[in-house]
Formats: sequence, structure tokens, C-alpha cells
Amino acid sequence: MSDYPGPGGEQDPVQPPPGQPYPQSAPTQFNPQINPPPWQDQQQQYGQQQYGQQQYGQPPPRFPQAPPVPAGCGYGQPGGQPVPAGMYLDQESGLMLPQGTVLANPGRRIGAFFLTIPLVIITLGIGYIVWGLIVWGNGQTPALQVLGMRCFRPETNRVAGFWWMALRETIGRIADGILSIVTELISLIFMLTRPDRKTLHDLVAGTVVLHDPNKVLAQ
Repeated sequence: MSDYPGPGGEQDPVQPPPGQPYPQSAPTQFNPQINPPPWQDQQQQYGQQQYGQQQYGQPPPRFPQAPPVPAGCGYGQPGGQPVPAGMYLDQESGLMLPQGTVLANPGRRIGAFFLTIPLVIITLGIGYIVWGLIVWGNGQTPALQVLGMRCFRPETNRVAGFWWMALRETIGRIADGILSIVTELISLIFMLTRPDRKTLHDLVAGTVVLHDPNKVLAQ
């Protein structure tokens, strides 16, 4: 910078006297220590908008958590199969069963088989048949009714109706006794070893036998 006057004897307006700062009104000159160029502030603001607060070491924004999975949607079940309301998945058989019921155990099933004999004798046979025709519509036989059991069809998630029970107690019983003791023994082995405890006559009608102590299937 020059301390000499400019042409015409006037001080150069761009060059200030020694020891004095640049005037704020200087049109083209900037002192970085006093008047920082305005484009630096604009660049800083633009950088904040473009890169967000992560540029300055702050944690990234957190996204809201997903809502919880509603109960009964079936996640975590085998195959992702949903569990209908009022049902539960029986882990042993893999069947959907009504809440409040369980698969009838082998002891109860065998007890129903032997109970049939005295019931037939007491009702003189014809009374047992009439009794059976009445309770078939509820998914029962006289022996099953006495011991608190019902036949259930997992394919439809409903109690076996009259015609399914008729199929079970006619064609199914014929399949049980077609080879006498041989098929009776096979039916017993099926009931003892299968996870769903189906006998031959249950396989014919597609039924399972449930213990229903609280009569939830009657409601």
C-alpha cells in the first residue's frame, strides 16, 4: 500500500492511512479478520442443510419403531399359519384345537371302548342305537358323552356333525372289524402311536377325539 497522495493531490480512497483498519464502506476490499467474506457464512449454512447434523458429530436421527405384532397373527408358528381366535396350536399333534379342550388320552379312549359293552346291555341294544342317533349331532357317541369327549374335525375347525358321525360309526366301524382282531389291533396301535391319536374309524371320517371337561364345544 502507498502513503502518497493520488493524482490531483487527493488520498487514494482504497488505501487507508497507516495503522487504521479498512473502512466498512470499502466497496471491493475485505479484511478477513474484521469483515469475513459473506460467502463463508452461506457455505456453512448450505453444508448444514446438505449433510445435516451428522457432519458435526451429533447422532443420526432415529426412526420410530415398528408397531408390535398383534396377538394371534401367527408369526413364529410353523409355516407362519395364523391361529384363529379361540384356538391354540397343540405342540404334540400340530393341530389347531379349541381352547379349553385337549386330545383325549389313550386311557380315556380305551375306557370309552369298554364302556360301550355295559351301555349296550343296559339299554337293551335298541336304546343304545336311539341314544347314539340323538347325540351324533353333537359329535358324540353314548360312551363319549358319558366320559366328556367329542369328535372334532380339524379340517373345518368344527365339531363333527351328524353325517360325519354316521360315517365314523358305520363305515369306520366296518373298517375296524373287517379283519376281526387284526384290524382292531391295527386301529389300537394307530391310536397309541399317532400324534393325533386317530384310529381307523377316525381316519375314515377325518375326526379326532377331544376331552371337553368344561363343555366349551357345546356352547
